[in-house]
Amino acid sequence: MPSLRALTTAATFALLLAAAVTGGPAAGRADGVTPRPAGADDGGDGDARAARGDRGGDRRDDRPGDRRPDAATACTTSLPFTSGTQGYHTFRIPAVVQAGPADAPVLLAFAEGRRHSASDTGDIDVVLRRSTDGGCTWGPLQLVADVGPDTIGNPTPVVDPATGRVTLLTCTNPGGVTERQIRSGAVAGDDGRRVHVQHSDDQGATWSAPREITADVKPADWHWYATGPGHAVVLEHGEARGRLLVPANHSWVAPDGSVHDGGHTIYSDDGGDTWRLGYVEHDPADGISVNETTLAELPDGRVYLNARDQDGASPESRADTHSLDGGLTVAEPFTPQPQLAGPVVQGSVLQLRADPADGSGAAAPLLFSGPSAPDARRRMALRTSADGGETWREWLVVTHSPAGYSDLVQLDPATVGLLYETGRDSSHETIAFARIPLDQAQLDQAQTMRSAGS
Repeated sequence: MPSLRALTTAATFALLLAAAVTGGPAAGRADGVTPRPAGADDGGDGDARAARGDRGGDRRDDRPGDRRPDAATACTTSLPFTSGTQGYHTFRIPAVVQAGPADAPVLLAFAEGRRHSASDTGDIDVVLRRSTDGGCTWGPLQLVADVGPDTIGNPTPVVDPATGRVTLLTCTNPGGVTERQIRSGAVAGDDGRRVHVQHSDDQGATWSAPREITADVKPADWHWYATGPGHAVVLEHGEARGRLLVPANHSWVAPDGSVHDGGHTIYSDDGGDTWRLGYVEHDPADGISVNETTLAELPDGRVYLNARDQDGASPESRADTHSLDGGLTVAEPFTPQPQLAGPVVQGSVLQLRADPADGSGAAAPLLFSGPSAPDARRRMALRTSADGGETWREWLVVTHSPAGYSDLVQLDPATVGLLYETGRDSSHETIAFARIPLDQAQLDQAQTMRSAGS
């Protein structure tokens, strides 16, 4: 049973989220989810519109397509995961994709369910909640992968548009082994990190058992290994069209005993049946310590890669590069990205799709989500780029509250979804979902300001 404190905290925070989104009276008093243009006045309460509130409860009817939000009735926020409930101490590490046909989409929100503590080590499962109304309400909690007292996590889902299959990559290790032990090489083999894949052919309602692919994607001299976390992509351009491309990271130990981080991709050209290793980047001489990585295919077919710089020599916390061959190699080493300032933490990128109704032919921008406070995991913001990730500008501040890991998904031509860790006192309290209108005028304004150098 969920604790009274957990339920009270979740209910209170949900009200603050809803009030902040709608600009209601609570918005000026608490830093809930607050989508608004960067630089907007944070002091006012905005128009007193009717707050629709959090709709994070279970749905009574979970049939795909039974209810869809529209402009007049769509919610703004929900809480699919609240720590201290559903038999889990903490929910962390969000990932989100949208599956199913365009007229009956199903939103899949994944997380790690940590049974006994917030620790990265221990009894950790991969769990899922599904939504058939665009993230306003959520079906029951589903257990997607469970390895008993051990750890399975880093959910990295991808939807193949050709077949509708949802493929999920995860990693495992014994529950009593720490990341530090694995990274240092103190444990290896079956006691180290292993890589698995599973799939669903019914929009996440049921899942195959995890299948191990470690031997195909992890060299013997690597120690730590993590897929994503966050969504992967299916490429749509060139010779690699149809490729499932997954961002990942690893560690290795140099002859002098020093431990180094690196980034890589894994990919499948047959719908997820077989997997291979793509690019590998882990030269410490570059001064970048590539860690958790996110990627997107740009409209011109290039792949943009953006990584957490864990302990690199650069003062920047993020680094990026491009691939010109579908993720098999990188065109240049990762370099610091100073315009994505923030703490050392995971982030997410998403290439928006242009609205066919627009008719302008203009390319849609690239989005980045992540905390933007300089030295703390708080102030979740969306940044936008009109030049494939070369330059960035802040577009929306989602919340000033504590915030951590996140993932982005495009719900329709006019709406983007953000699944992210947040809370009143800690980013580990909840995983919230925000529906954010893609205000083209605001996006254009952000790009114009960037171009003007303001």
